[in-house]
Amino acid sequence: MTSLPELAVTGSTGQLGGVVARLLADAGSPQRLLVRDAGRAPELEDAVPVVFTYGDPGLARASLAGVKTLFMVSAAEAEDRLQQHFTFIDAAAAAGVQHIVYTSFFGAAPDAVFTLARDHFATEERIKASGMDYTFLRDDFYLDFLPLLAGEDGLIRGPAGEGVMAAVARADVARSALTVLRDPALHVGRTYDLTGPEDISLARAADILSAGTGRTIIFRNETLEEAYASRAPYGAPPWQVDAWVSTYTAIAAGQLAGPTSAVHELTGREPLSLAQFLAESHRI
Repeated sequence: MTSLPELAVTGSTGQLGGVVARLLADAGSPQRLLVRDAGRAPELEDAVPVVFTYGDPGLARASLAGVKTLFMVSAAEAEDRLQQHFTFIDAAAAAGVQHIVYTSFFGAAPDAVFTLARDHFATEERIKASGMDYTFLRDDFYLDFLPLLAGEDGLIRGPAGEGVMAAVARADVARSALTVLRDPALHVGRTYDLTGPEDISLARAADILSAGTGRTIIFRNETLEEAYASRAPYGAPPWQVDAWVSTYTAIAAGQLAGPTSAVHELTGREPLSLAQFLAESHRI
């Protein structure tokens, strides 16, 4: 294992981790791609797939032998995700990982309105207690997800009220992560709140989405009771419905508001606005 790259990246078969892995490859950085299925790993220059899972301590520890820097994308949403994180962090510390760069969430706190932000906070605390150096990338709500909020009827429904958020493009998070991973020693102990350039409400987002997509999209505020009722037909477990609904109530509470300069600090460029993101997506 010691002959493998000393930089390990999780999530390379997913969206954020996949972009980060490609950026690292383009920058000439050798990397170890930690994946559940080696056959699904992206084929990148100087990238070696290594099989692991978050919840298997023995496999995780073996996959991390010789790793100095670990980019840990949060595991897929699941009821036991926090326990998976703890198992993986403990395995990383046992394997001798020196620095962990973790994708957390904006406003992570034990009493955050957004329920999953509480898990991110607990993960951060576990990393801090592990003895490893760390850097936390706390990204706001993804701009990329906003177009998907509208149903076939063009309505975005949720109890967000007139609250605003500083949503960020996934590409800006990936570029920020690249900067940290290329020279992690410069970012030890830092927490970066990664946001877009402006606060926008869902009503304003709906207007921008309408202009940028050609669809007629409207935000319709819901009460809490309406929000739970409208999501009941999906048959999702209670923890997941709570997460869905609390995304909107966190916006209403102002916990996703407040643009920062972190993306510019890390990348040297201003983060994309929703209108710019839609224009870039259209060109692609």
